[in-house]
Amino acid sequence: MDVLAALGRRTFLRAAAAVGVGGMAAAAPAAAAVASAGVLQPGRGPIHGRHYLRSRPDEVRWGYVPAVGSEPVLRMRSGETVTVDTVSHEGILEDQGRDPVAWFAKHGVPRGEVLTDAIDIARTYDRTPRSFDVDGPHVVTGPIHVAGAEPGDVLKIEVLSALPRVPYGVVSSRHGKGALPRLAGNAVPAGITEDEIMPPVATDGRTTGDPLRYGNVSIFTPVRSRRGRLSGVLAPAEFPLSPFMGMMGVAFASATTLTDPLLNSIPPTLGGGNIDINLLGVGSTFYLPVFAEGALFYAGDPHMAMGNGEVALTAMEGSLRATYRLTVIKPGRRGAPAVAFGYPFAETAEAWIPIGLSDPDGSRGGQGNDLDVAMRRAVVNALDFLEAHLGMERAVAYAYLSAAANFEVSQVVDRTVGVHGVIRKADFPPSHGRAGSPAGN
Repeated sequence: MDVLAALGRRTFLRAAAAVGVGGMAAAAPAAAAVASAGVLQPGRGPIHGRHYLRSRPDEVRWGYVPAVGSEPVLRMRSGETVTVDTVSHEGILEDQGRDPVAWFAKHGVPRGEVLTDAIDIARTYDRTPRSFDVDGPHVVTGPIHVAGAEPGDVLKIEVLSALPRVPYGVVSSRHGKGALPRLAGNAVPAGITEDEIMPPVATDGRTTGDPLRYGNVSIFTPVRSRRGRLSGVLAPAEFPLSPFMGMMGVAFASATTLTDPLLNSIPPTLGGGNIDINLLGVGSTFYLPVFAEGALFYAGDPHMAMGNGEVALTAMEGSLRATYRLTVIKPGRRGAPAVAFGYPFAETAEAWIPIGLSDPDGSRGGQGNDLDVAMRRAVVNALDFLEAHLGMERAVAYAYLSAAANFEVSQVVDRTVGVHGVIRKADFPPSHGRAGSPAGN
């Protein structure tokens, strides 16, 4: 079955525009442009940013993020906008045959509805050798040099749009990963039995050394449109799409090779990266401390929908066209909270989002994945924010967090696990943390 034909090209693309554009001034013309564009192949359809960056096989990094000192693939000024065509790794990975045309054809997707940049990356990527068992899975697009950014600054990342490029996604569960893994040495995680491991132990074929025989499970997830709203379908369930980029980051680590373990794309760091916070969709702002000249921003791991925890291993993965405004904030200037000069921080129109990571220094000396550690750091960062920018006495702020804020598990699958707080802006007088204040927008 032709997935896009069954859904209706114009129906899907109008709804995709509604999901992705948010409150941009370009929303009305963008919707018309998307409606006539078909699948968002490279260069086709609406491009909202002043700059446009494709995912080319000779420019992306598959499984690794840029290092401090990496050569940028695009340069732009602070405050300008950029549209990035990201490519999902699902459908192109080695355990799926590294052939998206063949893999998606099994699920009724004709070649014309498979992204050409995904096909090109799967077939011709050779910047680094691929090791399915070692490398990260993500196709990382960038880095982008933002003029004037220096170590000690903050890069303010405003998410202006996130358009689904195709009317389908994939949710995958892989042996040894996810919330219910089989651990090294065939150990069983505390709290569950071997029979409760997912995927089931009996299907684990990793000893073969052939990813096609690993027994991993990838669930094709079509998109349905109802009254202009897009949803994913995992029968009998149907759930709303909420597109966001799982990976937004700046260069953090120094390295001499493209495949240095410190650059692996899986664990998030103080430079952001695979942060996997589902609130970072259209209209959100993400703040990252800068560690390299030009910041060297990158994006990847596009998600169409994700539940907190991301328990199976992946979200509903699907390629997105995302548009950002990237702005450099200098120390002492308005536009970013103080906590963001040392740690990732985010906000939406409704909430401030302090973040905690269990081991934010990358793959140094193993990987800590203790949710208690991530929780404590999120609480400390929340206290620092409330005290410094909302003027709360620290003990009162601690009481407020206990009485009124929510702390949510971001994800438990990225080696470094994450927790983020949700502090409602409506709980505070309008003069606190609004436009132009040090707390951001």
